Amino acid sequence: MSSLTYDLTLAGLSVGSAAALTGIGLIVTYRATGVLNFAHGAIAMVCAYALRQCVVEWGWPLWLGAAVTLLVLAPGLGVVLERFVFRPLAVLGGDPAQTLVASIGVFVLLVGGAALVWGQGARDDAPVLVPDEPWGQLAVVLVLAAGVTAVTRRTRFGRELRAVVDDRRLAVLGGVDADRVAATGWAFGAFTAGLTGVLLAPYVRLDPYGLSLLVMEVVAVAVAARMRSLPVAVVVALGIGVAQSQLTRLHPSGWAEPLLGAVGTNLFVVALLVAALVLPGVGERDALPRTASARVPTPPGAWIVVLVLFLLPLGFAGRDLHTSVQVPALAVILLSLVVVTGRGGQISLGQAAYAGLGALFTALLAAGRFPGLPALPELVALAVSVVLVAPLGLLTGWPAIGRRGLALALATFAVGVGVSRFVFAQPYATSGLSLGRPAGFDGDRAYYVLELLLLGVALLATHALRRGRTGRALAALRDHEEGAQAAGVRVPSLKLLAFVAGAALAALGGGMLGMGLRAFDAAAYDPVRGLLWFAAVVVLGADSTLGALAAAALLVGLDAGTRGGVAAALIGVLAILVGRFPGGPYEALRTAAERLRLRRTPALTPVGARARGLLRPAEPRAARRPPVPTGATGVARGAERTGAERVWGVSGARHRAAARGAAAEPGAAHTRPPAAGAPPATAVLTARHLHAHYGGFTALDGVDLDLSPGRITAVVGPNGAGKSTLFHCLAGTLRPSRGTVRLGGRDITALPSHTRTRLGVARTFQQLAVFPSLSVAENVRVGAEQGRLADPRAVERTLRLLGLDGPVRARPAAGLPTGTLRRVELARVLAGSPRVLLLDEPAAGLDTAEVTALARVLKALAADGTALLVVEHDLDLVAGLADVVQVMAAGRIVASGPPGQVLDDLGTGAGR
Repeated sequence: MSSLTYDLTLAGLSVGSAAALTGIGLIVTYRATGVLNFAHGAIAMVCAYALRQCVVEWGWPLWLGAAVTLLVLAPGLGVVLERFVFRPLAVLGGDPAQTLVASIGVFVLLVGGAALVWGQGARDDAPVLVPDEPWGQLAVVLVLAAGVTAVTRRTRFGRELRAVVDDRRLAVLGGVDADRVAATGWAFGAFTAGLTGVLLAPYVRLDPYGLSLLVMEVVAVAVAARMRSLPVAVVVALGIGVAQSQLTRLHPSGWAEPLLGAVGTNLFVVALLVAALVLPGVGERDALPRTASARVPTPPGAWIVVLVLFLLPLGFAGRDLHTSVQVPALAVILLSLVVVTGRGGQISLGQAAYAGLGALFTALLAAGRFPGLPALPELVALAVSVVLVAPLGLLTGWPAIGRRGLALALATFAVGVGVSRFVFAQPYATSGLSLGRPAGFDGDRAYYVLELLLLGVALLATHALRRGRTGRALAALRDHEEGAQAAGVRVPSLKLLAFVAGAALAALGGGMLGMGLRAFDAAAYDPVRGLLWFAAVVVLGADSTLGALAAAALLVGLDAGTRGGVAAALIGVLAILVGRFPGGPYEALRTAAERLRLRRTPALTPVGARARGLLRPAEPRAARRPPVPTGATGVARGAERTGAERVWGVSGARHRAAARGAAAEPGAAHTRPPAAGAPPATAVLTARHLHAHYGGFTALDGVDLDLSPGRITAVVGPNGAGKSTLFHCLAGTLRPSRGTVRLGGRDITALPSHTRTRLGVARTFQQLAVFPSLSVAENVRVGAEQGRLADPRAVERTLRLLGLDGPVRARPAAGLPTGTLRRVELARVLAGSPRVLLLDEPAAGLDTAEVTALARVLKALAADGTALLVVEHDLDLVAGLADVVQVMAAGRIVASGPPGQVLDDLGTGAGR
């Protein structure tokens, strides 16, 4: 027994050492560049193939092949990726969404390229670089970990590395060569990936998909180390490796046998699930694939072309028709990503799991093997499988409530890998399972017609989720999550809706694909497929239904008509270039066409001018009017106005008149401010004894505050005084450690921001919170639909109030100047009829004329009975705007009173 334990421990240390190498490489790359390298496993696979090519195919000595592979190819590949893929993204601003997609694109490209060069079959003749005993591998791991730790903590390069990670641009301004640091990190990370690949290849299945995925499964050790601590990563890797080996000695009987067997061979997957779903999220920077501009409407001609292409296979026969059967099914699966990622802005790398579950449940239901249910006809089985799989979307939807960015990517990837390993790969679930087609649709042509009908249903469902109130709320969630919450959107519920709907569509497509293939094929729903599908949808336009259809045809057509791997390689190339055209190829082509278009309209000849006059009579002179100037910051309505009036569209008097008119309309429930000399109105929002702490720092220390209808309260103070913390406690984005916040007589201390918005507490942001993919009118409509009162006239009234009812209303918010966007944000807030309005530095980014106009708007709102709180550094604006000024310092309110008295006591330099 002791000999068996010793042998298993040695085997576990060997596996753990390889996992530790992966963790070290991932952590070093992440710390040097901020990129979680999803391509780490693919680099390991390529290096393993390269070593085999050198030694087995070309007959090189092992030492020479290893030297070329590990010291030239692997680091060189890392430097090339940094220089030509990730450095341009960092220079352009380091958008985490594009960086994530580019990393997945490199993975897909390398996997597809390896399949093209070496084929998709498994190899069992990989050369053995190190004997199957752990001491050499363990020594390498410990030396690397100690060396990297010493370099990062004790050398100048380590300080430069930490500076680049914290703020690349600031580090560059400080004289740090950020490119050199990043290139070094990528070279070292690729070296560890290559070393992992050549060590594992002799003992595992060497194929483009299996080895790449196996290496990515052990990302758990890096996540458990919070992408920072190398010692923790090494200890976790060795511990999991030894535990996994020791579990193989257990052989229970009964129902526990297959379960324990699955866990014993996939303990790193279990660790990945725990690390991604239970531990605090890593890489919480926003990495959501979001649309930078309004979605360009698809030309009707494009839909005609797509319709013809999808009807064309009805004229095929034989193998061509059989292959075409996969296209509509895959299109339905990709539509699920349009809903989840394109419209909802949520990363989902596990859609292949839901598609596979849809196919598996359909097969089990049709065969009568699903527990508690009899055998069902295929179509009924497909419908029931969709109903069963849809709630399972909560597996990824629930983590999405509290996670974003890389944390969400890891969580969805972990779910996909877990389902693949613990369900699809287990004989007890899939052995002897076949799947037929519905009665009357057994032939390929008839079944293709059925698929087109189901695809039409999926398109209608997708259209419903991308239009109307739900569609606008999803777009708001994608464009600016905090802004959507502030607008009243129920963000947690909406995320769950997106993932549940996505799971249902994926299950429908997976069941269709299984019936088309006449069998349940676990390889068709491999997690690598999920990465490929995600990349394909993003690069062809994440929010484009047409892009999903094109991606399905592209993926099936290329792999069927050429050697396997072409589709993956092409999608990988497009994903790498995603930073150049984030809106998809169609958007890139449209932009290029506009740039090439002649800026000057060709002049007509005299004969042409006379012909045009005969065909189209000249406009009567009396009917001609000078064009209305639409300036960059607003819609001008008369040349007699001042600059500030032109900026905001209406004069101060008109603001007050419009506000009074708005209050008189049905649905606008505001109270009048007290008359002059009357006692102050009862506070509508009160804060009592608020305390907030960040670690050992006290941000709020017993703050009391009252906001009354018809009064403007300003909060001023130096940086670090606690103004922003107080604002967040009132808005609901931060819960105080002690104290209460009440709206009227209701305690709202524990309520989230979207609930407070629906109760009448609205806010704006210092950094503009608008939804760039929506038009100005749609931005305002989101606020009206999610606000306190359901008033059908609120949108038009608010647009008119803020001078946005002209041509600007139809323009997308993306690209509008700051002054106009401030109006858009304020209009969206007012459309929800708030009782309390919280404004966080509303004058930020505005010029003098715009600030003057803003003050007029806010005074008009206060005159209408709204309670306003303004956190502002501009003391001139505060002096002319506020009724009461609260001065904060060290987390306390140290002075309060009329602005003239308080600001005079404060001194001219205070608060600036």
